[in-house]
Amino acid sequence: MIDQLSAVDGVAVRGWLTGPLPADVVRSLGRLAHAADVRQIAVMPDVHRAGDVCVGVAVATGGLVYPAAVGGDIGCGMTAARFDVPAAVVTSDPRIGHVLLQRLGRAVPPLKAAAAMVPERLAGELAAENLSADRLARVARREGRWQLGSLGRGNHFLELQADQEGRLWLMLHSGSRGMGQAITAWHLARATRPAAEGLPALDAASDAGRNYLADVAWARAWARANRGRMVEAAAAVLGEVLGATLDAATLIDCDHNHVACERHGDRELVVHRKGALPAGDGQAGLVPGSMGTASFHTVGRGHPDALCSSSHGAGRVVPRGEAAARIDARRLVREMHGVIFDTRRANRLVDEAPSAYRDIRDVMRAQRELTAVVRELRPLVSCKAS
Repeated sequence: MIDQLSAVDGVAVRGWLTGPLPADVVRSLGRLAHAADVRQIAVMPDVHRAGDVCVGVAVATGGLVYPAAVGGDIGCGMTAARFDVPAAVVTSDPRIGHVLLQRLGRAVPPLKAAAAMVPERLAGELAAENLSADRLARVARREGRWQLGSLGRGNHFLELQADQEGRLWLMLHSGSRGMGQAITAWHLARATRPAAEGLPALDAASDAGRNYLADVAWARAWARANRGRMVEAAAAVLGEVLGATLDAATLIDCDHNHVACERHGDRELVVHRKGALPAGDGQAGLVPGSMGTASFHTVGRGHPDALCSSSHGAGRVVPRGEAAARIDARRLVREMHGVIFDTRRANRLVDEAPSAYRDIRDVMRAQRELTAVVRELRPLVSCKAS
């Protein structure tokens, strides 16, 4: 549990941690606890400083909405699915893994989808007209179409993994790309500060608040569709190279950057999650490790003090700039322990090295009250854009 912050002005702050918190994280959590209308904060074991609100927190308010407590990559999340071939087919011949790496990298590009995959228009729940402002609709008709089916950079990835029974899985991490950033910027510009030095907020019951919540729902749907397109593209590659078929019944999809009106006990709350996975009782989840380390399929325990949440990953402990200065390409290759990745980009991927993140096993032990492990997976092929 958290020692540095147990309650701030009556706001319950609970944590499930791997160790003492850095001073800047404690200060950030203190500012968040003092923000207007905040009722409860849950701190996940992968917490780290990022912007005005740390990644790895769930925050409940009575009616105010804080876009900074969601972040710009609205709907960022994970998808996993199993294939009907054993994982050994990938590792039996190193050439197969490298062919898959190259083919998957072309099928799932980092920035823009392949021209042949770009839809003529966004339709249904993703229709641009469903957004709250013409400016956002124009962005959707451009970036929203051209980025649908693209992975992104940073900690976003596509991996082929093996479970403990030797079965082959795909895991993918991506979000709403430029759309989430545009939506966040638009609504932050229209938010007000309840206190002089407070975070910009919107009243969930106001037109501005309802518009933001509707646009968040749109971005979450776009992010799910984005992951779905990439899963389809990856499945086509595995079908061509391995003769494998994806088992749709095994598909798991979840996101960890969002805000929603939820009931917790006898309270109706506005729950923000920024790098926190919903972990309601029996709720399926995906908790990836860092590049080259184990990942986990989970099921939530519905812990009320955690706002029914868990960590969303391992959590960065070394800032990107510092990691790039301290870790070189040879060290990254050693830390990957034989996992196939694009070594030509190693110099540009060093800030994603496992040593820049917490040990995922420490994270999972710290949150045993929050979520249970269903399945552990080890990476075989890791596709990540520099």
